[in-house]
Amino acid sequence: MPNEAIISEQLPPPVGPFSPAIRSGGFIFFSGQVGVDPTSGKLVEGGVEAEARQIFANLGVLFGAAGKSFADVARVGVFLTDIGDFAAVNAIYGAAFEQPYPARTTVGVAALPLGAHIEIELLVKE
Repeated sequence: MPNEAIISEQLPPPVGPFSPAIRSGGFIFFSGQVGVDPTSGKLVEGGVEAEARQIFANLGVLFGAAGKSFADVARVGVFLTDIGDFAAVNAIYGAAFEQPYPARTTVGVAALPLGAHIEIELLVKE
């Protein structure tokens, strides 16, 4: 079975040659998302918390396109340009998921696309 791209016309196109999500081999791989405003296509203002909220809103749109929800997420990767933002992001993250929580890795990185403070990627089992 070939890979199937998952896209939504409600979101701006990716900033590079990749799909927002791919259905493949019984999983859906969600590419790293930054806090882009779907209307302007630009990073939202307000720092890491505003960006995290926008990421989760955008992921909700992609879940709709994939026929999935936050309850279907098996693994999350969180990338922060300032690991000191961990607690603030954790509060927003915790509101998006319920137990059993997905497995997660949080990593501090030097930089992210568009000057973002946070990027989140997901793995969802079909």
